[in-house]
Amino acid sequence: MDKATVKISGMTCAACAKRIEKAVGRLDGVSQASVNFATEKLSVEYDGQKTSLDKIRETIEKVGYGVEEEQPKNTVTIPIGGMTCAACANRIEKVLSKMDGVLRASVNFATEKATVEYNPQITRLSAIRQAIEKTGYKALNIEKKSAVDEDKLRKEKEIRTLWSKFIVSAIFAAPLLYLAMVPMISWIPLPFPSFLEPMKHPLAYALTQVALVIPVIIAGHKFYTVGFRALIQGSPNMDSLIAIGTTAAVIYSLYSTWQIATGNPHAVEGLYFETAGVIITLILLGKSLEAVSKGKTSEAIKKLMGLAPKTAVVIHDGEEIEVPIDEVEIGDVILVRPGEKIPVDGVVLDGHTAIDESMLTGESIPVDKKAGDKVYAASINTNGVIRFRATKVGDDTALAQIIRLVEDAQSSKAPIAQLADIVSGYFVPIVVAIAVLAFAGWLIAGKSLAFALTIFISILVIACPCALGLATPTAIMVGTGKGAEYGILIKSGEALETTHKINTIVFDKTGTITEGKPEVTDIIPAPGVEAERLLQIAASGEKGSEHPLGQAIVRRAEKDKLEFLDAEKFEAIPGHGIEVVIDGMNVLIGNRKLMDEKGISLGELAGQSDRLADEGKTPMYVAVDNRILGIIAVADVVKESSARAIKKLQSMGIEVAMITGDNRKTAEAIARQVGISRVLAEVLPQDKSYEVKKLQEEGRKVAMVGDGINDAPALAQADIGIAIGSGTDVAMESADIVLMKSDLMDVPTAIQLSKSTIRNIKENLFWAFGYNVAGIPIAAGILYIFGGPLLNPMFAAAAMSLSSVSVVTNALRLKRFKPYR
Repeated sequence: MDKATVKISGMTCAACAKRIEKAVGRLDGVSQASVNFATEKLSVEYDGQKTSLDKIRETIEKVGYGVEEEQPKNTVTIPIGGMTCAACANRIEKVLSKMDGVLRASVNFATEKATVEYNPQITRLSAIRQAIEKTGYKALNIEKKSAVDEDKLRKEKEIRTLWSKFIVSAIFAAPLLYLAMVPMISWIPLPFPSFLEPMKHPLAYALTQVALVIPVIIAGHKFYTVGFRALIQGSPNMDSLIAIGTTAAVIYSLYSTWQIATGNPHAVEGLYFETAGVIITLILLGKSLEAVSKGKTSEAIKKLMGLAPKTAVVIHDGEEIEVPIDEVEIGDVILVRPGEKIPVDGVVLDGHTAIDESMLTGESIPVDKKAGDKVYAASINTNGVIRFRATKVGDDTALAQIIRLVEDAQSSKAPIAQLADIVSGYFVPIVVAIAVLAFAGWLIAGKSLAFALTIFISILVIACPCALGLATPTAIMVGTGKGAEYGILIKSGEALETTHKINTIVFDKTGTITEGKPEVTDIIPAPGVEAERLLQIAASGEKGSEHPLGQAIVRRAEKDKLEFLDAEKFEAIPGHGIEVVIDGMNVLIGNRKLMDEKGISLGELAGQSDRLADEGKTPMYVAVDNRILGIIAVADVVKESSARAIKKLQSMGIEVAMITGDNRKTAEAIARQVGISRVLAEVLPQDKSYEVKKLQEEGRKVAMVGDGINDAPALAQADIGIAIGSGTDVAMESADIVLMKSDLMDVPTAIQLSKSTIRNIKENLFWAFGYNVAGIPIAAGILYIFGGPLLNPMFAAAAMSLSSVSVVTNALRLKRFKPYR
C-alpha cells in the first residue's frame, strides 16, 4: 500500500475538505483519504496497482481545487561572476536548462544572478555550479531559499492579499452603509448630500449604491467563483452560502432599482446593496484574521526549521572552506568554533567542549562532548573548538527527522475530529434547506418578500462550517508544536488524543528509571584498610576488563584522579570475576562464589554484603593474598527525576508499574526507591509485550515507557508507546511519543499536554456547535416570533467571522502551556 501527501490550494472551509475526501475516497484502489483543512494537505493511502498519484491529483482538480506540486524541489540563487553582456546570461541559461533535473533556470544579467529550480534527487547543487564554471564563468557563494522561507512567503502573500481585498472592500462598504442607514435614523442629525435624498432623487440614490457595491463584489469575487462552482457540482461549501445570500440581496436590489427607473419611487425601500457589501467586507476581515491566526499555529515548525545554520566550515586538504549547508557531504570533516551552531549530525574527532542541545531536547544544561561523542545539527557549541565527521546530512539529521515527525502529527487527524467531519459534510446542504424553508414559511405567514429575504440571507450568512473544521486541527497543531518545543515529540493526532485516557503506565527499569550504566555506590574497606587504597587496587585490576561492573570501578577511580598500578597476568574467571597480579600481590576481584571457592573469609564484612544485596546493589569483593581487603558495591543508579515523575503520575490518579528482566530482589529495591508498588520482575524480553497485554485485558489504558530494542514489541503493544530519546532507533520507531531528554518528568508533562489539548478541542467543538445551533434559529426569526428583534444579515456576517477567529484564538491559548519540572 502506497502513502502520499498532497498539498491542496483553494479550500475555504471544512466542507471543501470533506468534498475532496469523498471524491478521492471513491477512487478504485484508495483505502483511506484524509484532508486536514488547517494544514491544507491530503494524506492518502492507495494501491499503486489500481490507481496512481496523478489520478488522485486529477480528481482533486476536477472537483475545483488546485494541487501544489510537492515533488522534491530546491530553489537556489547563484551569484555569477564574469558576465559581460546579455548574451552571456542567455548562454548560461541555455546550458542550465538542458541539465537533467533542472526544472527552471533564469539568469539576470543586471543582478548577475542565476535562479535555478532543480530536483535534488536527479541533480546536485555542485553539478549546477560545475556547469556554470565549465561555461567559463564563476559560480560564487550561494543564497538558498529554504522550505520554511517558501512557506512563510506564501502565507505572508496570502495574508497581504486578503488584507488588501478587505481594505478595498471597506473603503466602498463604509459610505454604502452610511447612505443606507442615515435616512432610516432621521432622529439623529447626520450630514447627508441633498442630491441623494431617497425620497426626492430615488434613482440617483439607487445608482450611487450600485456604483459603491460593484468594487466590493469584485474584491470578494472568489466567494462567487468558488461558491457557485461548488454548488453546480453538488457539493456546496461556506462560499456557496455567502454567494447565494449576497446574490439574492443584490438581485432583489437591482430589481428594485429597475422599478425606481420605471417610475415607482417607493421601491427605494427594497434596496439591500449595503447588506451584500457589509457581509463581504466583514467576511474578508474574518478571513484575514483567520489567516493570521492559522499562521501562528504552525510557528513551532517554523521555529524548528529556523534553527539550522546556513553554512559550515569544512576542512578540505588542510584548508578551512566555508560552504553552504546543502553542500556538506557525509564524511566531511567540519570545524566548529565557540558560539557557532553545529551544522549537521556527526561524531567528534578531536577537541573538548560543552554543547547546548536545548533547542532539540529542552535540556538547558550544556552537555560535555569529547572524541567519539555524537553531536547534532542546530545545537550550539558553547566554549571549546571541535572537529567532527559528518554522519547525517540534509533530511537525515535529527533536526530534520523531528521536523518531519511534527509535520506528520500536525497533518494527521484525531478520532475526536470525526464527528465534526461528518457534520461538516452535511452541514451546508442542510443550512440551504433551512434557509429555503424559512423563506417560504415567512412568505406563507403573510410577511413581505423583503422580510423573508432578510431571513433567508441571515441564515445563509450566519452558518459557519469553518469553525467546525478548524476546531480540532488548530489545537493539534499548537499542541504538537508546543510538545516539540519542550522535547516531547508526539507522532500523530490519535496518539495525542489517546494519551489523555491513560490510567496505567509501565516503566522499563534499565535505562528508563535507572541511568542504564552501573556506578560505584559504596566502598567498604576491611578494618585497617583505606577506602582510597581499596579502590586503587580494584580499579588497577579491572583496567583490562570489559565487564560493565569492572568498568564502573575504573570510571570511579578516574573521577577520583587515582593513579593506576601496573597489573600483569590478568585472567578472567567466567561467572566469578578476575585474578590479577599487581605489584607482586595476588589480587582477586569478583562475587561471593569466587571468595567461597578460594576459601577467603569475609569476617565482619559478611553482614554488609547481605545489606547491599537487599538494597539492589551488586557487591564486588576484593582480596589480596587470600585476605579480604573490602567490598565495592556497584548498582545501576536511579535517575534523579524518576521518583518525582512517578510521584507526579500517582498524584494524577495513574497507576505505575515497573517491568524488568532483573531478579525480584534487585527490582523491588529499585521500586522502593522510586515509590512503585507493582513490580513485574524476571520478565524475558519477548514476554514484555505479553505483560502489557495482560494489563490491557484488565480494562486498562496502558502506556509503556522504554528505551531499548527489547522494549520495542511492548511499546508497539501498549495503547501509547513512549520512547526515551537516549534510546535506540528501533524503540523510537515503535513508539507513539518520543521524549528527547532522558528526564522522566516529561512523561507526566506529555499526559498533561494531551489533557490540555483535548480539553481545548472540546471547548472549540462546543463553541463551534453551540454557535451554529443557537445562531441559525435566531437568524430564522425565532426571537421575532416571541416579540424579540429580527437579526440583521450584517450582524449575522459579523458573528460568523467572529466564530472562526474565536476558535483559532482559543487554540492559541495552548501556547501558554508550561511543562512540569
